[in-house]
Amino acid sequence: MTDSTETDQPINDRVNNRSHRPSSRAFRDFVSQGWDRTPLNAEALAAAGFTPERRAKISATFPGERLVVPAGGLKVRSNDTDYRFRAHSAFIHLTGLEADSEPDAVLVFEPEGDEHAVTLYFRPRAGADTEEFFSDARYGEYWVGPRADLEAMATMTGIATESSATVDDAITKDLGAISVRLVRAADTRIDSVIDLARTQVQADLETSEAGDAELAQALSELRLIKDDHEIAAMREAVAITRAGFDNVVASLPQAVAHRRGERVIETAFETAARSDGNGIGYDTIAASGNHACTLHWIRNDGPVVDGDLVLVDAGAEADSLYTADITRTLPVSGTFTDVQAKIYDAVLDASDAAFAVAAEHTQRTVRFRELHEAAMEVIAAKLEEFGLLPVSAAEALSPEGQQHRRWMVHGTSHHLGLDVHDCAQARAEMYLDGVLEPGMVFTIEPGLYFKADDLLVPEEFRGIGVRIEDDVLVTADGVENLSAGFPRTREEIEAWVQGR
Repeated sequence: MTDSTETDQPINDRVNNRSHRPSSRAFRDFVSQGWDRTPLNAEALAAAGFTPERRAKISATFPGERLVVPAGGLKVRSNDTDYRFRAHSAFIHLTGLEADSEPDAVLVFEPEGDEHAVTLYFRPRAGADTEEFFSDARYGEYWVGPRADLEAMATMTGIATESSATVDDAITKDLGAISVRLVRAADTRIDSVIDLARTQVQADLETSEAGDAELAQALSELRLIKDDHEIAAMREAVAITRAGFDNVVASLPQAVAHRRGERVIETAFETAARSDGNGIGYDTIAASGNHACTLHWIRNDGPVVDGDLVLVDAGAEADSLYTADITRTLPVSGTFTDVQAKIYDAVLDASDAAFAVAAEHTQRTVRFRELHEAAMEVIAAKLEEFGLLPVSAAEALSPEGQQHRRWMVHGTSHHLGLDVHDCAQARAEMYLDGVLEPGMVFTIEPGLYFKADDLLVPEEFRGIGVRIEDDVLVTADGVENLSAGFPRTREEIEAWVQGR
């Protein structure tokens, strides 16, 4: 029997067995010659002018402490292919980096007196004479294209740069004498490095975890108010999303003819999202008929039937990585039936009520939760009018009631930005009970969902789901519906689908 320790390759090396990559000395000498290695040209990113203020706010929140904000690493999709990379949203917000930048990078705030020196550690462009250049299918320039060098990255971001080869020492040095806060779960390798260092200096792990959570909270709350660059990015994302929805409407005849018409709709939207932006901001919901009553229906493998409604919840992510989040419910035939119209108008009235309350922030203090409360008052009243509630609308709206929520279990609004559910680590008093302020961007998205197997509703209601979702900017003068260019009323929707 052969000794397996002499013949077996390490398991991680076997992925390249099928590639027959050359390894001779002659090849290595030859492949490293004759390449133009002129430093890459670089210009400041559009967001670079806005990021210093963001970093300054975080610096002021945690004086004297080291802050570690990883971008995250590549994740295997299938064998030696990775998912498209998208950095952690806090890293994007603080650096201004866009698109697929910058795997394995780490932003480090090093305390210097009452302020911080900020350094971006990343994997810089490798030389043509290195193994990485021609052999590394994950990072090598020959395989995945050129990377920025240290100088170019510094120009792009306005941040001092260092090679990520030195980041472990940078984030763990003097750990016993300095407090370190980490954005956890962005990069599991960095988590492990800091966890080990904390254990070695016998740090109080419970206190450390609480400190990490406070950093995540502060970074999330930092995004509650959008600056001018972010608002412009949101407008761009909405514009790309409109192009995607126009594609969806144009695709409806093809969708009806295809056995998986929902996929036709999904693909139609994503063509615009990927062509004009970075891609989709979240998995597209293309839900026809009863599927519209499944709130996060993303299988999108069903038919699109003439006479049904199709609920499309989709958002394009711009190259800036800010996303829109729009929902429109469309009559496949081009015309709402009477019962579909009744349900649609109820949802539209609820949406209008939330918009009206949001606009009141110029006359009085309006808290975020009031938008939901306004929409629910309408939903409960409509359900009472339809004869569906077992109690009065007033009883249902009480904390002890809530029977109306059977047909709308989700909330009416969420913040929107780099994440489709942005600022999710913010404290309740800053989010649900937060006061509406200019620069906030959020959705308004009431709905009604009557599942096909719901025996408590009339048969004619069953299998109908309606949601209307718009993206809203709070301004000094009231609110602006960023998606106002989308058809929204029943008449507008019918004209859109009919091509009028």
